[in-house]
Amino acid sequence: MNDTSLTPTTPTGHRRSSAVLITGAGGEVGHGLIDALHAQGREEIVAIDIRELEPAMRDKCRETFVGDICDPLLLGRLLAMYEITEIYHLAALLSTRAEYAPESAHEVNVGGTLNLLRLASEQARSHGRKVKFIYPSSIAVYGMPDLDTKAKAGAVTEDEYLNPTTMYGCNKLYGEHLGRYYARHYRQLAQDRIPDVLDFRCVRYPGLISPHTVPSGGTSDFGPEMIHAAAAGKPYKCFVRESARIPFMTMGEAIEATLALGAADAKRLTRCVYNIGAFSPTAGEFADAVREAFPGADISFKPDVQRQAIVDSWPEEVDWSAATRDWDYKPGKGFKQAFEEDLLPPIRARYTG
Repeated sequence: MNDTSLTPTTPTGHRRSSAVLITGAGGEVGHGLIDALHAQGREEIVAIDIRELEPAMRDKCRETFVGDICDPLLLGRLLAMYEITEIYHLAALLSTRAEYAPESAHEVNVGGTLNLLRLASEQARSHGRKVKFIYPSSIAVYGMPDLDTKAKAGAVTEDEYLNPTTMYGCNKLYGEHLGRYYARHYRQLAQDRIPDVLDFRCVRYPGLISPHTVPSGGTSDFGPEMIHAAAAGKPYKCFVRESARIPFMTMGEAIEATLALGAADAKRLTRCVYNIGAFSPTAGEFADAVREAFPGADISFKPDVQRQAIVDSWPEEVDWSAATRDWDYKPGKGFKQAFEEDLLPPIRARYTG
């Protein structure tokens, strides 16, 4: 007879079901992860968002919850109901919104992350195996001191210029450090410490461009906003100067990279945090591509001082060589090819269909 004394159970005595937990599942990255994991035959997806997921997404999950990651009662229910083996923690207040409500952003971005790390560590202690924790971070963690330094720095590594100027950047950088702490040093002085409870993997996103979601005013949204405005026949005033340059990639490639890091062989990983990126056009180059695709596009430039300063604090390029070395990351397409093949067709269809 099997020894079930350590088998995780629910309060009613039943064995808990294994689960892959996705927080912030209502966003486009969350949707992409649910679609991809479901296509792989993963039937144990449990999703959380502050709003109810649409039926098509709910049908691909074992269970969905409407709730806040800062709610201890919700997380307690998850602990009681599921043996969580993997977490994709996407829930966050993004950069622009966070500047209007920095304390709320800190509560969600740091407090919520700490709650999930604690949940993961408790799960690992319960079922005796590491929990894999995949954490998307952002180029907002960087803080270049001035434009001259930014221009000369070239492709910036994961460990350079980490002096963020936004609450979101501060939160994400601290989340990276918290994840590293839980993975390597959690409760390091406790007599009953269980080492290595967490397999923490962080992927730093550049600006993301999506053909499916209308941009909502994020700090890196000037490129996507141009495309959507032109396709809709609306004028667009860009809030950064034409020479502004930061790294970007398409939403689809970001989702693929996130899954690739999650699936990577742990023995090959030499660090917790990895840069990814694909191309770094200027705002002017974005505008030129949009005008070529939409000859009547009305695009002008009227930099907003505060938002321009934030963009100026982010590097022109990031160095993703560690990701290439450790888990074979490689961008699929350059700017022109991605623009013409991945962005234009669905955006045209969106506004002309």
